[in-house]
Amino acid sequence: MTLALQSGMEPGQSVRPDALGAFRTARRAFLQGRRIEMQELAVEVGVSRATLFRWVGGKDQLVSEIIWSIAQPTFRQAVQDVGRRRGGQRIAAVLGNFAAAVIASAPFMGFVQREPERALRLLTTRAGVFQGRFLDLVEQLLQEQIHKGQLEPPLPLHDLAYLTVRITETFVYADAIAGETPDPGRVRQAIEALLRD
Repeated sequence: MTLALQSGMEPGQSVRPDALGAFRTARRAFLQGRRIEMQELAVEVGVSRATLFRWVGGKDQLVSEIIWSIAQPTFRQAVQDVGRRRGGQRIAAVLGNFAAAVIASAPFMGFVQREPERALRLLTTRAGVFQGRFLDLVEQLLQEQIHKGQLEPPLPLHDLAYLTVRITETFVYADAIAGETPDPGRVRQAIEALLRD
């Protein structure tokens, strides 16, 4: 069965461009390791640049949303993969697994290497949606362990979440920040040291 038939369209009927289609096209380009250029994307989608901007915002907003669409399920998988670990070891394992997956992602790290200034701004500051959303996920993870009595936080919850996010960023983006090799093992070690009973 063809895609057109699956979507309820008549054979030969064209797909009308829309915001979701533009996002998917851009996401596919990102996963292929291509730089996202708004003019090229507008041509590929078949709309004007003004229409594209109205749909998806600027390049920074679009790239931030694409990265989040990849990072969020990666984080959820990292949580599932740690099994029954508790407390600080659970937090360290989740963030270590997440860091390992990010570092192993050719599209993601390719973006950091191709556009280091944009990548660091979108990933490690409030300029994009990524850091705030990532911080929320880490805060929820910490809160869960605190609520279960598995973790005695050494800092207020938000501060602790922020610090663990910063530790993760430091070792994942080590190449762009300090010319060092990204290392998920150091994420685990540093967070275990911070959250040791």
